[in-house]
Amino acid sequence: MRKWVPLQTHGSTIVLFHDSLGSVELWREFPSVLAARTGRAVIAYDRLGFGQSDPRDDRLGMDFIADEAETFFPALRAQLGIDRFVACGHSVGGGMAVYCAAQCGAACAAVITVAAQAFVEDRTLQGIREAQALFADPAQVERLAKYHGDKARWVLDAWLDTWLSPQFAGWSLDAVLPRVTCPLLAIHGADDEYGSTRHPERIGRLAGGPARVEVMPDTRHVPHREREAAVLDWVAEFLRPID
Repeated sequence: MRKWVPLQTHGSTIVLFHDSLGSVELWREFPSVLAARTGRAVIAYDRLGFGQSDPRDDRLGMDFIADEAETFFPALRAQLGIDRFVACGHSVGGGMAVYCAAQCGAACAAVITVAAQAFVEDRTLQGIREAQALFADPAQVERLAKYHGDKARWVLDAWLDTWLSPQFAGWSLDAVLPRVTCPLLAIHGADDEYGSTRHPERIGRLAGGPARVEVMPDTRHVPHREREAAVLDWVAEFLRPID
């Protein structure tokens, strides 16, 4: 876990939820510039089994996205004394942010999803299968080990085995989104290789509170790295009136 605190802080702490192959370190400089731009403290943590966290000896269940909100995030909140927060997630972390907002009710001031999946789309599975072929090269797994150490193979298998499982094919955020009544911002790249613009549109349409959707042209799956300035502009504007 890492925390970035600007010189003058106000408003709810932003909690970052990383993607399927992600970790604290893979957010790179984004948390520090996010803290500086918004004037809010930012926290990023490695989910269990990822990054610098403890290894896992089990397999991810098909309910791992909901489980993050119901089991692991409450423990983090209690340990760090997080009261009111903004949930911000990238890719599958966006789904986790949505679940955390629904689970925590009024304690969640706002939700920001970046390149989040809202359901299992053919385009998502195609992107994952193409990545799976690339990871047949041991050098690609070694690159993962830079961030996950000996857990790299578990991290990769957890991603592939869940999303490509026939049991996961019916997963979606449809049932949980109406329970999210706080303001929501969905950011998505028009050329995202892991999901079409149907995802942010669905998130915005089904959210139970006020929702804003921003689709970025010429942008793929990592908008906060590819077009950081634009993402920061939208996030700062969105959060300005929120405590």
